[in-house]
Amino acid sequence: MALKNVADSTVSFRTNNFDLLRLLAATQVLIIHTNAHLHLNFSIFVDLFDLFPGVPIFFAISGFLISASYERSKSDRIYFQNRILRIYPGLWACILITIVVAIYFGFNFLHLSALKWFVAQLAGVIYTPAFLDNFGFGSYNGSLWTIPIELQFYIVMPLVYLLARTSKMDQNRVLLATFAVFAAIALLVMYAYPDMGTKDETRIAKLLRYSFFSQFYIFLAGMLLQRYSAYSFRFVAGKGLYWLLGYVTVSYLLPVTQLTEFVRMLILTVTVISLAYTLPGISQKLLRGNDI
Repeated sequence: MALKNVADSTVSFRTNNFDLLRLLAATQVLIIHTNAHLHLNFSIFVDLFDLFPGVPIFFAISGFLISASYERSKSDRIYFQNRILRIYPGLWACILITIVVAIYFGFNFLHLSALKWFVAQLAGVIYTPAFLDNFGFGSYNGSLWTIPIELQFYIVMPLVYLLARTSKMDQNRVLLATFAVFAAIALLVMYAYPDMGTKDETRIAKLLRYSFFSQFYIFLAGMLLQRYSAYSFRFVAGKGLYWLLGYVTVSYLLPVTQLTEFVRMLILTVTVISLAYTLPGISQKLLRGNDI
C-alpha cells in the first residue's frame, strides 16, 4: 500500500492547468534548442524564455503528479505499469522516426554498434553513438537526455516512500529529511562541478547530470507540495501571478551563483504549482482535455 496523503481534495486537485504548463515548458525547450542550433539571434526573446527552463518545470510537475499517482495506485506493479505506458510508447515512436530520417540522409544502421544503440535507446539509456556524430548538430535528439533521469525518479521515489512507511518517525518528516539530504547533494554537485552542462563539462560532471542526484531535489520539492496539499493553501492557490512576479524579480535581482540558482529553482517549483491552481479552468478551455 502507498503512503496516505495528509488531505483528500480529489476534485480541487484534479482541476488544474498542468497540461497547459507542460505544453509551455515543451515550447520553451523547442525555442531554446532552435535558437542555439540554428544560430539565430533573438537574444532578448530568448533571454525571456531562459527565465523559465522547461526541464526543471517538468521535474517539478513530475514530482507533484507522479507522487499523487503512486499514492492512488493499488500496487507497485500498477504504478510501474502506468509509468512504462507513459514513457516508452512515445520514446519508441521517436526512435523509429529518427532512424527513418537518418537512413534518408544516408546513415547506415546495418552494423553491431547500431544494434547495441537501438536496444539501449528502446530501454531508455539515451546516448549518441559515434556513427551518428554527424547527424544534425551532433546529437540525434538533445531533448531526450532527461528520459534516463525521469526513469530514475520513477524507480527511486517508491524507495523513498518505503523508507517513510517503515520509519518510526512521522512519515512526512522522513520525506522532508530526504529532501534536505538531496538538496545538500545538489548544492555540493553545483559547487564541485560548475562546468556541468557546458561545453567544458567533464565526464564525471556529465555522468552526474545524467543521474538523479543533481536534480532529485526539484522532484522531491514537487512531491512535498503535493503531500502537504499546497494546492489548497491560501498563499498558493490563485496566487500564481504573485509568485510569477516574485520569481522574475528574484531572477533579475539576485547575482548568478550556485546558491541563488538553487533557490531560484525552488521558487520556480512553487510558482509552477501555484500557476497550475490559478484560474485552473484555462487549460481546459484552451486545450479541451487534449494533452498534446
